[in-house]
Amino acid sequence: MFIKYHKIALSGILALNLFFANTSISQEKKAKATHSDYTQYVNPFIGSAGHGHVFVGANVPFGAVQLGPVNIFEGWDWCSGYNYASNTILGFTHIHLSGTGIGDLNDILLLPVSGKVPLFKGTKEDMVNGYGSYFSHENEVSKPGYYSVLLDKYKVKAELTASERVGFHKYTFNSATDSHVLLDLADGVGWDKPVKTFIKKINETTLVGYRFSEGWATDQRVYFAMEFSEPISSLSLYNDKTAVSGTEGEGLKMKAVLDFTSLKNKQVLVKVGISPVSYENAAANIKAEIPNWDFDKTVKEATSKWNKELSKIQIKADDKTMKVFYTSLYHTAFAPSIFNDANGDYRGTDKKVYEKANFTNYTTFSLWDTYRGLHPLYTITQPDKINDIVKSFLAIYQQQGRLPVWHLMGNETNTMNGNHSIAVIVDAYLKGYSDYDVALAYEAIKKTAMQTRDGMDYVQKLEYIPADKMLETVGNALEYAIDDYCVAQMAKSLNKTEDYTYFSKRANLYKLYFDKETTFMRGKLTDGNWRTPFNPLSSAHRKDDYVEGNAWQYTWLVPQDPYGLIDLFGNESKFLAKLDSLFLITDKVEGEEVSPDISGLIGQYAQGNEPNHHIPYLYAYAGEPWKAAKLIREIDDKFYSTKPDGLCGNEDLGQMSAWYVLSSMGFYSVNPANGIYVFGSPLVNEAVIHHKRGISFTVKAIDNNASNMYIQKAEYNGKPYTKSYITHDMIVKGGELKLYMGSKPSTTFGVKKEDRPL
Repeated sequence: MFIKYHKIALSGILALNLFFANTSISQEKKAKATHSDYTQYVNPFIGSAGHGHVFVGANVPFGAVQLGPVNIFEGWDWCSGYNYASNTILGFTHIHLSGTGIGDLNDILLLPVSGKVPLFKGTKEDMVNGYGSYFSHENEVSKPGYYSVLLDKYKVKAELTASERVGFHKYTFNSATDSHVLLDLADGVGWDKPVKTFIKKINETTLVGYRFSEGWATDQRVYFAMEFSEPISSLSLYNDKTAVSGTEGEGLKMKAVLDFTSLKNKQVLVKVGISPVSYENAAANIKAEIPNWDFDKTVKEATSKWNKELSKIQIKADDKTMKVFYTSLYHTAFAPSIFNDANGDYRGTDKKVYEKANFTNYTTFSLWDTYRGLHPLYTITQPDKINDIVKSFLAIYQQQGRLPVWHLMGNETNTMNGNHSIAVIVDAYLKGYSDYDVALAYEAIKKTAMQTRDGMDYVQKLEYIPADKMLETVGNALEYAIDDYCVAQMAKSLNKTEDYTYFSKRANLYKLYFDKETTFMRGKLTDGNWRTPFNPLSSAHRKDDYVEGNAWQYTWLVPQDPYGLIDLFGNESKFLAKLDSLFLITDKVEGEEVSPDISGLIGQYAQGNEPNHHIPYLYAYAGEPWKAAKLIREIDDKFYSTKPDGLCGNEDLGQMSAWYVLSSMGFYSVNPANGIYVFGSPLVNEAVIHHKRGISFTVKAIDNNASNMYIQKAEYNGKPYTKSYITHDMIVKGGELKLYMGSKPSTTFGVKKEDRPL
């Protein structure tokens, strides 16, 4: 996902030729790991180079704290604060984004310093006169729940771990010079700017404060409490470069230099609690989650939490697939992130404090990306979180008057198109998740669908959105149609016949954008004519009718009604011919700068951007599922690897990885809200999905290998199974699915119309 409203200069990006040579795991160790240690397969650096933008550092599943290093910012590919191309570290910050196309957060920077403490950060060319240090990847370790690095300039080893709301630092000083810790509240990453900052010394080992900022999140408020294992011998406060007297100070860019004259074993430990509500709550979070000073114990607890998370799906596969799969599963558990305190308190979108909430409140919802695959995956792997995610949506609805679009730290960013919290709620409801106010949920999705922003006033009148009235009309309209389909399905389930009829009509508005002459989805003008000139290869950023894509890619964005799309082409043969062409056309528009989001190309297909993710699976709807199988294997071979640049596009808070997790098990959620998972080609030999205690669903790929990529036949619970899809009910009820693989396409499996996806 790339920001809609800004042109971002891509500069300072180093050419990478990086390869991780991971030591092979013996069969004995692998067998043992199958039952206990899944973290050894996770390589957090995968996706940290190139356009992956993943977070690197220490966190626990869905934790509010993501504690990690921040490099000198060099452009778009540093949106997370870190890129593997860098050799600089300015410090360690407590909140990050993972895989987004916009930079923000990286709040509350700490840096251990030996010797002189500059007040301003160093530059890539000069790390002597500013704070920060060069480092080597050879002296860097990252694994789930733990990060460490040697800061060359200061000869300090920094180690990090975390709980849900607390970051835990361990600094080991090897220099004979004075030891210090710098706290800087001035800078974030990307578009983030401070508005008001505050630091106060409570006693000889404790600081508290806050950082208010504006950026992508327009009104972000983070409170902190900071406890040190050693007494602070002296404290110097500054507002930017101006000294502040006393033991507390408020200003635009507060900083503090903490001196430690005598250290036991040359070590300082720091626990930093964060809160969206108050620094008192941040201190209480420390007491609730890490009351001791046992760093190693906290690392073990974080590792245990990750192993519990990763063990929800147990696979058997070759080494490369094991590593990519578990790293992908790891990345799917970064967001949404917890946004309330241990006592339940949180700050709402309306900036009011809601005390002792009876649900876990979440934030960081990249819904334009994640509704497609990540949230359907959650309905399989996160049954204990689905209701709370919906409750978080409903709280946001009550506070801002509509459901979230792209929510960040209690702020609506309105980033990207559609109203895809609707799809997430409806998918959850239809799959049996209803431990929330269902009437309120339906009210929320209907009211959100009846907004008048971004062309929805035309949609309400069952009209197309005129391309000469606004931008991105095709992208907007196709996404709205998906959401309207979802509203219709919930209305039908609730016996709201009139609403079902109305929203079903709206869901079919996608047909008004299909030009039967060119067989592309196109922008249509007020007078009814197609916008001209028209080049289906053009993807000029915000100058045409699409969003991070072109007509070749957007023509297929009808996952809620593939059969209706086939009918627009006239017949299956024409549909298939056009779909084949998508993966073959390599032409480009001369002189046009292509958005970096349009990456991972096979012909015009772009694996690096989410609206494409369902497209290979459309072959199953036209009776040629083997073509999907071949493409899945090609995508895996080309675009997912164990290298730092092992993702072909932005991770986008888990969607790029969710596609891999689902697809590697042999299926994917084309329609985001009907409980159907369409077969492709399994990359793993076996996957055991533990949905709930005592309920497991097993997929076995018999004779699976690089050549045997095509499903020949299937068995479900010992009986022949002829469908080219499975249902959500099959998975959550448990059972065993066997897929028999072969080197040639089957001309019978999944071909009959009655065997094709619903």
